[in-house]
Amino acid sequence: MADESKPVYLRLREIIAASILDGEFSDGDLLPSVRAFAATQGANPLTVAKAYQSFQDDGLVVVKRGVGMFVADGATRRLREAERERFLDSVWPPVAAQIKRLGIRLDDLDLATA
Repeated sequence: MADESKPVYLRLREIIAASILDGEFSDGDLLPSVRAFAATQGANPLTVAKAYQSFQDDGLVVVKRGVGMFVADGATRRLREAERERFLDSVWPPVAAQIKRLGIRLDDLDLATA
């Protein structure tokens, strides 16, 4: 479920990051053009360009003029490390507290579907 309070370009960035982490795009792969991605997401191309630019600024995407944008070498690893750190620092603590509060045990969780 998308967090509607986040700016659209950040939500688009999360979609792109998830696609990379899920293996839809690997290091060196060509990403969809700004226009193509905008069309699939129902977004303004300028907003998509801003999302792509943020990846470029972070060194996760490289531009080959006249060809397109590509996932940079090492981007998957760096994204995974950053997302793991964010999860452990920000997402997990309230989840762990809720698990404890509700008395949920490890065997109550169906980790096989994860």
